[in-house]
This record gives sequence, C-alpha cells and structure tokens, in this order.
Amino acid sequence: MTLRHFLSTQDYSRAELDALLEQAAEFKRSPQGRQLAGKSIALLFFNSSMRTRTSFELGAFQLGGHAVVLSPGKDAWPIEFEVGAVMDGETEEHIAEVARVLSRYVDLIGVRAFPKFVDWSVDRQDKVLAAFAQYATVPVINLETITHPCQELAHALALKEHLGDLQNRKYVLTWTYHPKPLNTAVANSALLIATKMGMDVTLLCPTPEYVLDERYMEFARANARENGGSLQVSHDIESAYRGADVVYAKSWGAIPYFGRWDEEKAIRDANRHFIVDEAKMALTNNGLFSHCLPLRRNIKATDAVMDSPACIAIDEAENRLHVQKAVMASLVSHS
Repeated sequence: MTLRHFLSTQDYSRAELDALLEQAAEFKRSPQGRQLAGKSIALLFFNSSMRTRTSFELGAFQLGGHAVVLSPGKDAWPIEFEVGAVMDGETEEHIAEVARVLSRYVDLIGVRAFPKFVDWSVDRQDKVLAAFAQYATVPVINLETITHPCQELAHALALKEHLGDLQNRKYVLTWTYHPKPLNTAVANSALLIATKMGMDVTLLCPTPEYVLDERYMEFARANARENGGSLQVSHDIESAYRGADVVYAKSWGAIPYFGRWDEEKAIRDANRHFIVDEAKMALTNNGLFSHCLPLRRNIKATDAVMDSPACIAIDEAENRLHVQKAVMASLVSHS
C-alpha cells in the first residue's frame, strides 16, 4: 500500500476532505474511540505550541493511542537536514537516521517547523517537513510549517457548523497589523481551504507586496475553478468587507521583504487601521469572524469583535481536536 502523508490539503480531493470533516463531526458528537488502540505518534516541535500540542496529545489519548512529544535541540538532539553536510557544528544526528528510527518506534510522526524568515526562496521549499516525508516509513502529519492543514480543517468545520453549505459564500481573508512579521502559513491555508470549499474569496491586504506566494495563489485559482467559487485580491477595506459572510483575520510579513524586515516595518506600521473592528464588521452580511489564535486583542481585532456572538474563534480552536483525530484515524487505517 502506498504511504499517505498529511502534508497539504492540496494533496487531498474535495471528497476526501469532506470525508475527514464528516468523521471529525462524528468525533465531536462521540469523542472516545479505539481507532488508535495500541498505536503511537511522535510529535516533533521545532517551534512553540499550545493548541497543536494539547489537541494532538489529547486526541491520541481519546482514541486509545499514545503521544510522545519531542523538542529537537531542547529535549532531543539537534537534527541536520542538509544532504552531504559535514556535521561539525551544533547538529548531532541526521534526519536520515531520525525519521527512520522514529518510524521503527511509532505509527505516525507529526512535525511543526516554522520558516527561518531570512530567505523565502529557501523557506518555501519546506525542507524539514519534506525531509521527514522522504525518510519516514510511517505517515507524516504537518503540524504547521509554511502551511497549516490541520487549522484549515478546523476552520472549515466551524464554518460548516455555523453556515451550512459554504458554496459561493463571500469569504474575506484580511491581513492585519502585528508588531512582528509573521509566517504566511495560516493565510496560505485559509486561501486553500476556502477556495476548495467553493467560496467566493477576497484576499484583502494593504499593498500588492502582501499578496501571498504565487504557488498558493495559483492553487487557490485552480481550486476556485474546480469547485465553482472565485478568487480576487483587494486593497480596499470597505468594498472587501461589504456583504461578507465570513471575515478571517491573519497577520503576515510581506514576502518581498524576507530577510529585510526593517524595510517592511514602515509599511506594516502605516496599516494598523486594518484591525478588525465593529465598524468594519457592520459592513458584512451579519458575517462571522474567526482567527486561528493566538490573537493580540486590540491589535488584530478589538475586544468588541472578539467578544461578540459573531466570533467563532473558540469553536475553531476546539475543532482542532476533532479534525486531528479524524486525520490520525484515517492515516492509521490506510497505512
């Protein structure tokens, strides 16, 4: 049987994603199961986490499995990922050994590894995740690298719970200010899943420099064509918000400024008004608001928006538990 990973939703058909969402909904109704009985997952965190770690550990437990959490460079050896590297620096072992050894111990491997924010041409190769997928002999799950497919599924499940059919609903993915340049992973993923669900998607950002990587823009255009939705880019706040059914907020750094963040900072600072507030939400079609969390209140969104009935960020966060159980159960059953 061919080894199946969960690295990107672009590797999955719409029917397969719908099936995962249906299974997640079933786990939400009935949390306990035995799908992972006698099974285990290694969760490797190269970056910090709260929701991802908690939901995967508990998810494995609730399905009868066991999770082992590792932080390479902290409580596990630093790992080398370059082929042909002369390992005379900080790294102690190569991914070629790490992935294969872990594959002898566990049934699944999860990897969380953020970009380095120096050179996007390097970061977009997603080398850490790709290396685990290359060398592992068990399924690998993306816990967030340059995309965040688990967050995508949690988001989609929350939207379906509140809106029902998502076809041609107006969906606004809006950039928001943050004092630091952040990963584009969740923005990339929101673009992918919203277009995969056939929504009419508007990417709202301050300037063309904040448009997402062309790889994900092209995936989104293809998804929209295939699923009967649409995709447009806007720099106009009022027209983007008007009539929206969903507003999804995320901060991200402008890709042309990777490694030169001091130059990008002035643009970011000039666009603090992209904060999601009551006036903007009043333009929507009684729209829902969400965010992947963590969220800096009164920077990305106001207290009034976060505390309003329209905010489904907590529902989305809860759904991480359910969708990840669906992913783990699916991969184990097909491996």
